[in-house]
Amino acid sequence: MALKAVNVTDVPNLDQVPENNASLSLYSSLFSSEGLELNSEATFKVPKFLVIGHRGHGMNILQSTDSRMKAIKENTILSFNSAAKFPIDFIEFDVQVTKDDCPVIFHDDFIFSEENGTVFEKRVTELSLEEFLCFGPQREAGKQGKSLLRKTKDGKILNWNVETDDSFCTLAETFQKVDPSLGFNIELKFDDHIVYQQDHLIHVLQVILQVFFLTNGGTQVYYDVRRNSLEEAIKVCMEGGLQGIVSEVKGVFGNPGAVPRIKESKLSLLTYGKLNNVPEAVCMQHLMGIDGVIVDFVQEISHAVDDMIVKPLNEGLREGDEETETKSKLQFSQQELSFLLKLIPELIHH
Repeated sequence: MALKAVNVTDVPNLDQVPENNASLSLYSSLFSSEGLELNSEATFKVPKFLVIGHRGHGMNILQSTDSRMKAIKENTILSFNSAAKFPIDFIEFDVQVTKDDCPVIFHDDFIFSEENGTVFEKRVTELSLEEFLCFGPQREAGKQGKSLLRKTKDGKILNWNVETDDSFCTLAETFQKVDPSLGFNIELKFDDHIVYQQDHLIHVLQVILQVFFLTNGGTQVYYDVRRNSLEEAIKVCMEGGLQGIVSEVKGVFGNPGAVPRIKESKLSLLTYGKLNNVPEAVCMQHLMGIDGVIVDFVQEISHAVDDMIVKPLNEGLREGDEETETKSKLQFSQQELSFLLKLIPELIHH
């Protein structure tokens, strides 16, 4: 069962965390006729192999020749609810806090726009909510917002054109307007090039609440060593009382031995990355014991998981096979699985 979306005003902040548990924890929620009940002693457990929509229906890559990467504006209510039409469990999205303390949904550190032929950039966290909402499509009929551009990784500035556009939104609106069947995987966005003071981080967390620890799993090197390996990620989670790790899938495939150590530590493990748009790579992760994947091709991957994992399990259960819960259509011996795990790190480096 996916975590249910609740009104953001019903969610506790750090001021409500018991004093004997100062570390961050993801509260499990139980819904009753009285509303949301919180159990601070409960441990979060991913209930099954999850398919998670990346920024909703999928991220936008404006320079891509694949039309799916430009179908729907990422990180919008439209993108989230479009993803909900498919058999997925969660949507992943990015949250930043404006200078007037409003959590908003946006991935990049900067917003780019053009005015009188001049391109300018503004840091999202230095904008007020009103200023942030002025960019792109507007909710009011007939009202035109400021132009919206995007800077690619290679430095190009492109018009943020997608097939189906939508306006920016806040975290509160996401809780209120997104299909309640979806759980939320929230990534807190901080600029990699800024060293933040503890007071600022605590302030942001008090506004947004808590999530998994995000790491590239060693596929990139950062000044902060805690971000450079799955082993360091395990330490951070254990010391901070976090519930699990979200890693670049290449980091997991390159270090498959970390998976059992993560599970032994009673942590959940989710992955993200381009390989998660390949059905075979996704099913491989299911066999490895990974709890879920964040994907861009929501329709294709959710159907692939349903065909290769969910339906075979359900068929086996109807037939009364007690061991079916640990089986899927993809069956490998331990020797074959070991070979595949050794082969994958070689493939991902090419």
